Amino acid sequence: MSDTRHYLVEPEGEGTRLDVFLTARLDGTTRSQLRHWIDAGRVRVTDRDLKAGLVLRAGDEITVDIPEAVPSDLSPFDAPLSVVHQDADLAVIVKPAGLAVHPSPGWSGPTLVNVLLARLDGLSGVGGVERPGIVHRLDKDTTGLMVVAKTDRAHEALRRQFHDREVEKIYVALVLGRPAGNDGTIDAPLGRHPTDRKRMSAASTRARSARTHWRRIEEIGPATLLEVRLETGRTHQIRAHLSEMGHPIVGDDLYGFGPRVRGVMAPQARRVLAGATRPMLHSARLAFAHPADGRRVSFEAPWPADLLAPSTSSGV
Repeated sequence: MSDTRHYLVEPEGEGTRLDVFLTARLDGTTRSQLRHWIDAGRVRVTDRDLKAGLVLRAGDEITVDIPEAVPSDLSPFDAPLSVVHQDADLAVIVKPAGLAVHPSPGWSGPTLVNVLLARLDGLSGVGGVERPGIVHRLDKDTTGLMVVAKTDRAHEALRRQFHDREVEKIYVALVLGRPAGNDGTIDAPLGRHPTDRKRMSAASTRARSARTHWRRIEEIGPATLLEVRLETGRTHQIRAHLSEMGHPIVGDDLYGFGPRVRGVMAPQARRVLAGATRPMLHSARLAFAHPADGRRVSFEAPWPADLLAPSTSSGV
């Protein structure tokens, strides 16, 4: 059963955004939740078209149907998980390879969410019953740091930082070939590939801006180890951008080896790829403002053992 609330906008409330107005009156409710409720038709304002940023007028009557909390049907799954930091608001963990972040139509096995339910003492509910605590994600076979929200307030604060590009995200990637120069920026919009819906591509007709900065760390056989910093956070951004540059990530079957690889002899590349069991990409550093007090916090995760294994074991 839902809980229905009614509000009348007094003259002093005129000019206030709808989501700001309601957040101040619904204790524990975040703007993300309100957007979901508005989209679902649970918020009504006297004869007006709704959006979260609607500017209120004096005399507006607001009705909010607060939904009954829906318990998650996800089951905890106890598995090893490296927890770098945990407090009352959030946790920073190191995601292992082979673990999807949350349930999806293409994945039916245990997910990071299942493991978090077993290992942490509470998760935010803003992400929905299938994504509790999840503020951002990594691909299933990408390893490294993720921040997880334990309260709805922390979730909202972290989500805003990701949206506003205030979170520092640094990765290491092992790529095929020799990128020209010691550093560079890939500035190419990305969207769904026009014919292959699993891939992202600059050829998309609905591409969005995307910028990736890279720096050479060292050359290892026919491969190069790069430090990669994201300015934007598009789906598959690092994988797609490095492939578009002609230096796909070692072990990336979706964006990987093909005729566009630059500066690598085919036999060498194939030997490197034979030793890779996943895309060699790792989230190595994460920095953000802590939701509780605004202080800047940063975390680093050691490189996984398999990151250098394909090139060092290939005999080249």
